[in-house]
Amino acid sequence: MTDVAERLAELRRTGLHRRLRLIEGPQGPRVLLDGAEVLLLCSNNYLGLADHPRVRQAAAEAAERLGAGAGASRLISGSMALHRKLEGRLAEFKGSEAALLFGSGYLANTGTVAALAGRGDVILSDELNHASLIDGCRLSRAEIFVYRHRDLEHLEWGLHEAGGRARMIVTDGVFSMDGDVAPLGGLVELARRHRCLLVVDEAHGTGALGPGGRGAAAAAGLSGEVDVVVGTLGKALGGYGAYVCASAEIVDLLVNTARPFIYSTAPPPPSVGAALAALSLLADRPGLVEQLRRNAAILREALVARGLKIGGSRTQIVPVIVGDPRRATALSERTLEGGVFAQAIRPPTVPAGSSRLRLTVMANHRTDELRAAARVIGRAAHELGVAGGGAPEELRGLPRAA
Repeated sequence: MTDVAERLAELRRTGLHRRLRLIEGPQGPRVLLDGAEVLLLCSNNYLGLADHPRVRQAAAEAAERLGAGAGASRLISGSMALHRKLEGRLAEFKGSEAALLFGSGYLANTGTVAALAGRGDVILSDELNHASLIDGCRLSRAEIFVYRHRDLEHLEWGLHEAGGRARMIVTDGVFSMDGDVAPLGGLVELARRHRCLLVVDEAHGTGALGPGGRGAAAAAGLSGEVDVVVGTLGKALGGYGAYVCASAEIVDLLVNTARPFIYSTAPPPPSVGAALAALSLLADRPGLVEQLRRNAAILREALVARGLKIGGSRTQIVPVIVGDPRRATALSERTLEGGVFAQAIRPPTVPAGSSRLRLTVMANHRTDELRAAARVIGRAAHELGVAGGGAPEELRGLPRAA
């Protein structure tokens, strides 16, 4: 047996093997999965904009007018007026001085963190940060202090230990696998006191939290107070690509030192056109953000009523904690038999012992669909013996959804 075959066999034995599933047609509340219609409950298309007519039309018009691709990196000949226009809109949207486009959220996080820290520095990183932030920390070659999840006391201890070498604090705004929110007020205060940068990944907060969907920082009343905000165009905004919002000076440094920006072809015009239309839609229809919040509350309440553990989720990301990866996969398959597509998430994406279904709500899900999905998941969990123990402490006493 070859090394590749051995590794694949071990992944299958431990319940960690993954396979691609085929979605036919556009992303929406319901999709065709391997030929069968199912309720989609694991997409990041939170506001349902990926298939919105205005977004599709804007992408098509940009392709007709400017072509399918940018042709080169931004520093060669790929920087177009459309890129500059979107960067201006994003900076205004996030309340920052400047913005810079990247090809993806992974490129934006790895490039930004690695460009802003280096040997001799210390980066302080939440233990549940996204893999792209973790990889950016590693690529920087700085020393990394991993603080306990959302634990400001542990972080402060790490900052004191780092002393003058503390270069930056990095955190998700909304944590992608748990749906809880970083304590941004405390993080801003600690970053100021210790004179280090605060980098916040708003990938799952943009379009979902804050006034007008401006993100977790805006929701906390901290627009313009976070040194570096990273975000994606491929989740709530429905398209593809990413951005960094920061001071003009930091953006200039990234243009000159962020390797994923320097050595990647510029984002294609259709993606940029789609993002501009999505931002316009968000401004025109702020009710989408409120509908997403209502739907998330409905699903959380319905799952808790079925005795399922959903951790500390406060957002449209709702984990159903199972524990064992094989049991999580079995729950996903049993749920799919009931017409609900809810993907199992296993290590290394989540810590060992915390495998789960990661449920994600969309603004255009119907209330009856979400409650029916909770029944399907609850019944499947009960049949498999993986149901949780009722409402977690964090949710007791919270107002019920309408």
